[in-house]
Amino acid sequence: MIGPMEILIGLCLMMGLMFLGFHVATSMLVVGVAGALAYFGMPAIDALGEQLWAAGEDYLLLSIPLYILLGEILMRGGATDKMYQSLGDWLNRLPGGLLHTNIGASALFSAVSGSSVATAATISTVALPSFRNRGYDQRMVLGSIAAGASLGNLIPPGVAFIIYGSMTNTSAARLYVAGVLPGAIMTVLFLATILLICLWKPAAGGPREARVPLLARLSNSRHLAGPLLVFAVVMGSIYTGWATVTESAALGVLVCLPVAAAYGKLSVAMLHDCFRSTLRLTAMTALILVAALYLNFVLSMLGVPQALAGLMKQVDVSPAVLLWLLAALYLVLGIALETMPMLVGTVPVVFPIVQAAGIDPVFFGVFIVLMCEISLISPPIGMTLYVIQGVRGEGSINEVFQGTLPFFAAMVVMTAVLIHFPAIATYLPNLMFGR
Repeated sequence: MIGPMEILIGLCLMMGLMFLGFHVATSMLVVGVAGALAYFGMPAIDALGEQLWAAGEDYLLLSIPLYILLGEILMRGGATDKMYQSLGDWLNRLPGGLLHTNIGASALFSAVSGSSVATAATISTVALPSFRNRGYDQRMVLGSIAAGASLGNLIPPGVAFIIYGSMTNTSAARLYVAGVLPGAIMTVLFLATILLICLWKPAAGGPREARVPLLARLSNSRHLAGPLLVFAVVMGSIYTGWATVTESAALGVLVCLPVAAAYGKLSVAMLHDCFRSTLRLTAMTALILVAALYLNFVLSMLGVPQALAGLMKQVDVSPAVLLWLLAALYLVLGIALETMPMLVGTVPVVFPIVQAAGIDPVFFGVFIVLMCEISLISPPIGMTLYVIQGVRGEGSINEVFQGTLPFFAAMVVMTAVLIHFPAIATYLPNLMFGR
């Protein structure tokens, strides 16, 4: 069993390699192989191939490309454009107008795509043209899109929940149920943030939008049916126990096909583009994941979980204080690391500490996903900020940075609420699946 100093050295080495620009998977694999060689010699290296194969055999991981494909079909099939317009009809009379639509559309798209980056790219493409020459504060426009995109993994089905569940042997179905209430509360906090800012500074919310007649709003609401149907099929099949997480993802893909056909966008060429984009994103995710699982294997062989659990028993802090310390750590890491490196790079180290402190693994899954989502809107590395600026193609990235600050504060408030009221995450899974 190794000591705390060796653990710290390994963690600093991995983070240092990432800061130097090495690929996340490379950084984790280097640390894992170095630790294996230093303590076990070649036998541990010989096990590398077997561990990588075992990591890829997890049936749950098959849901990752399926959820990515699901979002791609909806986006390229035209459903998201109409969904955005329909939500705008209902929300644009609030102070802040179309800014609320950015949050509502992101929440609804997140409920079917499971990816924050995909949500950022999709909503940016649909929303930004709508704001041209309308008098809105550009920082608020960009910040609201970035904030909405951060719901991508928190609102189920999120890919991050699948990865966390696979790494910690936690039920993905319970994690999905646990994310419902926090995701809904986070959405309301974002809407409230826009409302308060626009009441305080009306110019930020642009001119008063024209009221859409009720009959027209009801008629246009049919465009919400497609995404809502996909969400109902995916989550309903999981909640009722009719399908596993992976099977529900496949069902969601099947439901997306007639939705795309209804908009006249279903074609071989469109599906080909969806498959290529899915393959690219899946390969990137899978490479990082298998490297993380090998590192996890090496850490287990070295007795790191046991060492950290023993250390936790010596440190007399309450679970709430521990969570605040971890939140501070993740806020710092989020300045320089993206979601995936934070998740897979820290879970093997912090999860044994959390277990030793008696914290519910399902609750901690929601907590760590929220922390990782904060990293997506944390300058200067936040991935969604650059995705939005890339779609925008003009102006300065600093406007995106400035626009996210109020929503970053709202996510910190959500962190406090979650830490001190953990039942927000645990009530529904305990109610549906038992304790």
